[in-house]
Amino acid sequence: MPTVIVNDKPVEIGASERLNCIQVAERAGVEIPHYCYHHDLSVVASCRMCLVEMGDKKPDGTVAMQPKLFPGCQTPVKDGTVIISNSEKVKAAQKATLEYLLLNHPLDCPVCDQAGECGLQDYSYEYGRGYSRLQEPKNLKPDKDYIGDQVTLFTDRCIMCTRCVRFTREISGTAELQVISRGTHEEIDIFPGDPCNNKLAGNVVDLCPVGALCSKDFLYEQRVWWLNSKNSVCPGCSTGCSIRVDQNKDVLYRLKPRENPQAQGSFMCDEGRFGWKYIHSDARLTLPEQRSGGKLVSKDWDTVLPAVRSALKDAALRSPGKFTVVISPWATVEEAYLLAKLAKKLAPNAKLAMGPVRTIGEDDLYPKDVHGKPATPTRFTIRAEKCPNRLGVEAVLKQIQGEVIEFTNVLDQVSRGEIETLFVLGGDPEGWISDADVAKLDKLKLLVVQDLLASAASAKAQFVLAGAAWAEKDGTFVNHKGLAQAIHRGLRGPGEARPDARILLELSERTAMFNAPALRKEIASEIPGLAALGVGDLGEFGVLLGTADAKAAELQPA
Repeated sequence: MPTVIVNDKPVEIGASERLNCIQVAERAGVEIPHYCYHHDLSVVASCRMCLVEMGDKKPDGTVAMQPKLFPGCQTPVKDGTVIISNSEKVKAAQKATLEYLLLNHPLDCPVCDQAGECGLQDYSYEYGRGYSRLQEPKNLKPDKDYIGDQVTLFTDRCIMCTRCVRFTREISGTAELQVISRGTHEEIDIFPGDPCNNKLAGNVVDLCPVGALCSKDFLYEQRVWWLNSKNSVCPGCSTGCSIRVDQNKDVLYRLKPRENPQAQGSFMCDEGRFGWKYIHSDARLTLPEQRSGGKLVSKDWDTVLPAVRSALKDAALRSPGKFTVVISPWATVEEAYLLAKLAKKLAPNAKLAMGPVRTIGEDDLYPKDVHGKPATPTRFTIRAEKCPNRLGVEAVLKQIQGEVIEFTNVLDQVSRGEIETLFVLGGDPEGWISDADVAKLDKLKLLVVQDLLASAASAKAQFVLAGAAWAEKDGTFVNHKGLAQAIHRGLRGPGEARPDARILLELSERTAMFNAPALRKEIASEIPGLAALGVGDLGEFGVLLGTADAKAAELQPA
C-alpha cells in the first residue's frame, strides 16, 4: 500500500485514492489548520494557513525535503511523501498568516455570533502570537445587511477565504456572491439587484469560518455555549438531511446541517433550516382532551388514556370491520409499528392506511446553470415529497397488512358510512385533511386524533391526544433511498404534550418505557424489510435498509 509519512507517523492510503496533505494528516490524527479549503468546494489555496514542509522518501531510506513551504490543501500526496506540520518553520508561517488575517479584523468577539465556534478564535489561540504588533488604525469596512433575506455580511470580519463565493458558483450554481475590488479594498458583495436568496443560501453562513456571514434568523439570539445539541434528521422532505438541533431551555434556536455522505453531504436547504417555527406555534396541542356530546369532559392524561383505550375496544367489538387507523408519513417507524400492532390486536381485520403524502412540484436539483436549469452532476436535491418517512411507514403497513391503503380511499369510505371508527396519527404541520373534507368526519361514531397542532379535525374529535414534534422525540426516519437514520429528543414539548411513542405504548398496555434501540430490534425481527434496524443503535450516519450493519451503510456510495 502507498504510505505517507505525517510528522514521522506512517499512514497507508489506497492505491487509487487522490488525497491532499490536509486529508491524509486527518487520518493520522494531525490537524493542519485551514480556512479556504473545504472538501466539497474547489481548491484555491488563498488563505495560506495550511502551509507545511514537504519532501520525498527515497528508496535508500533518505528523505529529500523541499526548501519552501507548500499549501497542504493544494498539494497531492503519493507513496513516500513526507509531511511536516509541526516544525519551527511551519509554526512561524502560521503565526505570520494569523497576524496578517488579524491586522484589520475588529475585536467583535463580545458581540459576534460566531464567538465560541470561530475558526479565527481557535487558531489564534492554538497557532497565533497572542498579541498584535499593529500600530496603525484598522481598515474597517461598512457592513452589508442586504446580501440576502436570511443572510447579513459583516464586511470587516471577512478574511476573504471565498468559500461563500465558490458555494454559490459550484453548489447552488446561482453565483450571486462575488469578490469586488482588489488588494486591501477587496470585499464580498452581490451583483446589484441580485441578493443571495437561492434555496441553499443559508449554507454560506455555515461555511464561513469567522463571523462575517451571519444568519438573520439567529442573529443575537443566543450564545453558542449556552446551546444544547442533539443529532436529528430534517423532516422537510424525503432527502432526509442529517442535522443538529440546537436549543436552550426547551426553546429551539437553530438547525444546522450535519455532514453525512449517505444522506445529503454537507449542506441543507433553507426550507428545512428555517421551516421549524411551527414547533413553538401558539396552535400547538398542549393537553389531551376528552369530549362527550361536544362538551369537554377531561384534560388529564390519567383519565383520557384509559377512556381512549376503552372506547377503542368497544368500537372494535361493535364494528370490527369498520375500524381504521391512519398513520402519517411524518410518524417514526416505531410509532407506525406500535399503532399498527395495536389496531390489529383490537380488530384483526382493522384497516391500516397511509396518511397524505404531501408532494409539491418536482424535485429541485442543484447546481443550476445560467438559465436556472439543473446542471450536471447534481450536488444537492430538494425533493418534491415533503414528508420524512413514507418508506418507513410503508414497510410497516406492507408487512402487517400486506398493502398500503391510500388516505383518499379512507375518506371515500367514511363518506359512504363504511368506516365508523377512525384513529389518526398526524404530525404534518400542514395538516392531514383539507377544509373541504372535514365535514365528512361528521359521519364517524368515534374519532381519535393524535396530532401536533390544533385543527378543524381535532375540534370534531371525541379524543385529542397532544403529540410531539420530530425534535421532541426519539425514533427512526427512512429517507427516499432507504437510509434509516435516528432522530433524538432535543427538547421537551409544550405543556403536557407527550412523545407519540409513549402515548401509543400506554394505549397498548405495554409496561416498558419507550426505548428506541430496543424497539428497533423487535421491529427488525418481525419485519424483514426493516431487518437492518436490528443493530439498535443506528450510529451517526444511519443504516441502509438491506445491509447488515451501520458500517456497511457507511461504505455504500452516496
